[in-house]
Amino acid sequence: MKTSSHLESPLQTIKHPLLTAKKIQLQVKRDDLLHPSVQGNKWRKLKYNLIALKRQQSQCLLTFGGAFSNHLYATAMASKLFHIPAHFIVRGPHLDLSNPTIRFAKACKVNLHPVTRIEYRQRHDVHYLEQLKRQFPSAFIIPEGGSNQFALQGCKELAQSLPSSDYLCCAVGSGGTLAGILQGVHKTTKVLGFAVLKNAEYLNEEVTTLNPSALKLNNWQILTQFHGGGYGKFSAPIWDFCQTMKRDHHLPLEPIYTGKMMHGLWQMIEQDQFPQHSRIIAIHTGGLQGLDGLRYRHLI
Repeated sequence: MKTSSHLESPLQTIKHPLLTAKKIQLQVKRDDLLHPSVQGNKWRKLKYNLIALKRQQSQCLLTFGGAFSNHLYATAMASKLFHIPAHFIVRGPHLDLSNPTIRFAKACKVNLHPVTRIEYRQRHDVHYLEQLKRQFPSAFIIPEGGSNQFALQGCKELAQSLPSSDYLCCAVGSGGTLAGILQGVHKTTKVLGFAVLKNAEYLNEEVTTLNPSALKLNNWQILTQFHGGGYGKFSAPIWDFCQTMKRDHHLPLEPIYTGKMMHGLWQMIEQDQFPQHSRIIAIHTGGLQGLDGLRYRHLI
């Protein structure tokens, strides 16, 4: 299974009067261009999970997500590309077959198992996972969002692919991408995670659980003030910013993950929170399929 045959994604330099005035160099790592469907941090996270699945000779994979999940979308395409049968526990309890993400997953022949929200909350519970192992004895189980030790290897590679910088920025949902980046980034680079959900202080513990060495590092921080209203929510200024970046810089963004990060980063630059001559790299973690879901729900 040749999951590593893709070319490395490009770096896009953003030119803007604000950046010139503040003497800031801003580049965007365009991981949204890694693959048309398995893009961004989902490619990074799935890569070593799928390699482990093959090594363990598992016959299928099982994972979890919401009905509009980027993880569902990317995993469905990976399942099709690598001929791996997939089972997806979907937060339900009902499937909307008109939902574009569900429609895509069905087209990829993924087996969808809707469950109640109460049952879905057990997705990290040891006893529930044991029950699923009995139900799907040949399955390789990948956690929600793909964040586990195998995922960290792919995100470490992402960090190692980058040129040196003073700051490295990414959106944070489950903490896996940030935890992996910390394994590969140079210790002189300050890593800023932009939490996309409310009350996200717990993500610090998620990161250190996934990557215990992060406890000894002082070059990272999770910023919790740029969530735009909470997970899956966003403010009008965030969406306006996303549209401006696409129009003026040919940088497509969605307002749930990377759009929040870029909007928060832009505010920090405006507020002089970076020294002059700082070199900043922001990671585009993909997720552009989410725009279809937002349009479907008439949110944009």
